[in-house]
Amino acid sequence: MNREIVRTVSSGYLMLLLLAVAQIGFAWALFQAAIAISAAGIVAAAIASLITAIFWAGFFMVHPNEAKVLQLFGKYTGTVHEAGLKWANPFYSKIAVSTRVRNFESSKLKVNDSRGSPIEIAAVVVWRVSDTAEALFEVDDYEEFVRIQSESALRNLSTSYSYEPHEGEGTTLRSQPIEIAQALRDEIQDRLETAGVTVIESRISHLAYSPEIASAMLRRQQASAIIAARRQLVMGAVGMVEMALDELKKGKIVELDKERKAAMVSNLLVVLCGEESAKPIVNTGSLYT
Repeated sequence: MNREIVRTVSSGYLMLLLLAVAQIGFAWALFQAAIAISAAGIVAAAIASLITAIFWAGFFMVHPNEAKVLQLFGKYTGTVHEAGLKWANPFYSKIAVSTRVRNFESSKLKVNDSRGSPIEIAAVVVWRVSDTAEALFEVDDYEEFVRIQSESALRNLSTSYSYEPHEGEGTTLRSQPIEIAQALRDEIQDRLETAGVTVIESRISHLAYSPEIASAMLRRQQASAIIAARRQLVMGAVGMVEMALDELKKGKIVELDKERKAAMVSNLLVVLCGEESAKPIVNTGSLYT
């Protein structure tokens, strides 16, 4: 496995000055040899000028948040990270690799969650190249590798969790986004480790039931919400009935036997839990007896 070797090379500005001086000197020597009609001098000056011209091919520029990978006839020799004008062996091939932070948004994948329900899911992955040697030499195309492996990890994650919580279930795709994002990041990082890529962040960007079951699932969610609301309403009504009976008993306002107490509890629950406003009925039957 290729591991990155950080390489320090010569400053391009210093070499630029030295080669400029050498080029001028050899040109002057060639001119003098030509005047003196010295064949040996002309050949020597021409060879020196040619070698100097080859040295000019060693210049290269490294931009901020960029690296240049150096190879000598196919052999990896190191990576230059320091920005600026640099000079190295002119026979080195120099491949630019961006180390900037990038983001990638997957396409909407149609998969089944852990309960078999078809869902649509997509994610955003923030990543950067951390090892240029592995990125270039361990995989064929590291950008394509990031895309394919991220979507594969997302597909695998969605089949491991259910869309929403059910009885007895813990982490789900919809209810625990932070835990799901961390699990997705860890899985993508495991898959991209060999490519020299570091995953900074990953989050679900789209999550929904598939269109063919969306309406049915919406009705189920509405039913669950109604049941939860009614449960809360009944619990509150029971507490209010208990409080009313206790206050009547403490204040000795009226003495109720079991039958009347049951009737009162029933009426209060109907009033408190009913969806419509109560309509009082005055019982006047006792006035004509």
